[in-house]
Amino acid sequence: MLDILLPILIFAALGLAAIGVVRRVRLWRQGRPSPVPLVKGLASVPRRYLVDLHHVVARDKVMSNTHVATAGGFVAAAVLMVLVHGLGLAQGVLGWVLLAASATMFVGSCFVARRRRNPPARLSKGPWMRLPKSLMAFSLSVFAITLPAVGLLPEDFGSWVLALALSAVLVWGLGEMVFGMAWGGPMKHAFAGALHLAFHRRAERFGEGNRSTGLKALNLDDENATLGVETPSDFTWNQLLGFDACVQCGRCEAMCPAFAAGQPLNPKKLIQDMVVGMAGGSDANYAGSPYPGQPVGEHQGTPHGPIVAREGKALVDAETLWSCTTCRACVEECPMMIEHVDAIVDMRRFLTLEHGNTPNKGPEVLDNLIATDNPGGFAPDARMHWAADLELPLMADRGEAEVLLWLGDGAYDMRNQRTLRSLVKVLRAADVDFAVLGNEERDSGDVARRLGDEATFQSLAKRNIATLSKYRFQRIVTCDPHSFHVLGNEYGELGGHYEVRHHSTYIAELFDAGRLHFKPWKGGGVTYHDPCYLGRYNGEYEAPRKVLKALGIEVAEMERSGFRSRCCGGGGGAPITDIPGERRIPDMRMNDVGETGAELVAVGCPQCTAMLEGVVDATAEVRDIAELVANALTEAPEASSGAAQQSSNRPQAVEVA
Repeated sequence: MLDILLPILIFAALGLAAIGVVRRVRLWRQGRPSPVPLVKGLASVPRRYLVDLHHVVARDKVMSNTHVATAGGFVAAAVLMVLVHGLGLAQGVLGWVLLAASATMFVGSCFVARRRRNPPARLSKGPWMRLPKSLMAFSLSVFAITLPAVGLLPEDFGSWVLALALSAVLVWGLGEMVFGMAWGGPMKHAFAGALHLAFHRRAERFGEGNRSTGLKALNLDDENATLGVETPSDFTWNQLLGFDACVQCGRCEAMCPAFAAGQPLNPKKLIQDMVVGMAGGSDANYAGSPYPGQPVGEHQGTPHGPIVAREGKALVDAETLWSCTTCRACVEECPMMIEHVDAIVDMRRFLTLEHGNTPNKGPEVLDNLIATDNPGGFAPDARMHWAADLELPLMADRGEAEVLLWLGDGAYDMRNQRTLRSLVKVLRAADVDFAVLGNEERDSGDVARRLGDEATFQSLAKRNIATLSKYRFQRIVTCDPHSFHVLGNEYGELGGHYEVRHHSTYIAELFDAGRLHFKPWKGGGVTYHDPCYLGRYNGEYEAPRKVLKALGIEVAEMERSGFRSRCCGGGGGAPITDIPGERRIPDMRMNDVGETGAELVAVGCPQCTAMLEGVVDATAEVRDIAELVANALTEAPEASSGAAQQSSNRPQAVEVA
């Protein structure tokens, strides 16, 4: 009887799945066009899945092994089930391999069941709680019906009652595994996720050591182009596909500083709201953590309706979008490699460019950038006042230099001026040939771009590019990771291609070259805070630690450090939009510092310095790496007596006052 039922069940499930696939693809195709290499993308899926995706999944070894067993077992079992029971090809080893695949899948499903017995708060519940049972039903039924096919049980084993029972269990499993994948069940991420890897909006992310973090420019010359994203259909089709690939694991939620601070943002909920908008409906069936302070069931939308509505219910409240610090912790942790920050900035662009709805001090800052080329509204010709006594060489006078020192808008901030003065001292001690743009330098445009004002960003960027094109230099060095990122990763699309170094990286290079020498560290315990735009955006984690080690400092690492470092709360224009929460992000970060017992926290970003120094009752002093290096500078050690006589006439690095 099973010989008759199984092919019918299998091909019926495949037929229904095909219908579901067509429906799902139509939902994605509501988005704007986005050309992708079809064949090359599909061919790259195995490597992207087995290497790139699992590089993220493998951070949790237990779940990584569980995923390999469950997903790998299912893919093998599904294909072999069609061959063995659908087409009757049980001869040879196929049946035995099917037994092994279904058994492997069952072992994996047992670990899934264990995980769901007392799930972490970040995991979505609801339909997801039935997933272990569905996995077990599929794997066990396939295993059982294969036993007679390989001769381990008689072909006429049992009765028609047993055959119907096995078929019913198989239908249960097939419904979730095959039918549900294409029609929107908990397993839809398996289908959408594979295509998302094939047609990812940032294909350049894939491959060992690759990183793609720069925002994509808007074509402001096209009068018909959409300025940002107003409706779900304004996203590109492969962005919608990426939203649909969300597995609702909540790893983004667990890492989000805004969510932890009680601000109205949960990146997982945001992605699910975009899925709701793509299909049309409300978030009433969402089974995960809501936005803090906003109960589930209050948001609804349609594919062509506004995401943020001025009146009535909407998919997302504006405060949700403005809570983001653009730290990319969500993107770094996402096992499906979804680009949350791109989506948030795309939606901000519409609010800012089309409606001017930037909250709190946003309009003032953007107006200042337009009028004075800096967010504080300071006189442009006052950029160099802090360095009146330093006699810094100007590019306008020299025309070329080995290093162009990019000052950034910290030049207007008294606290960051100390960092800049320290960096100048270090460069001079290493006898670096450097110069500055002086009053020719303008804001890099980072804040304008994160706030969604693409027009002001591009205006600033193009003017800076025009200025830089007049001079010759080998590299740009800056102590601001935001400028470092924008100059190095986002100016290129507008025609400005530069080799850019963060000052910690350049100082490490100078030390390795023997051009800097330090006195031994005699201070207390030190920890290091990884700036988001240096670490997660640009992958630089080692150079700052190498510099601290060269100073004789043994870093007491915080629990959340490296790629999992907690944001200071200063990125993405968050201090400007200032969306209230239950607590402040920098306070949480300073608590992380306090847990190490360190007396000093080393930083490498003026935003991080400002945010952490703004913490009331802080337990640790905040110092930039340049300040620590400048204070430790000393002359080169004396050579041995014989060598000293030979090198007595050689110039040595001396400490600069």
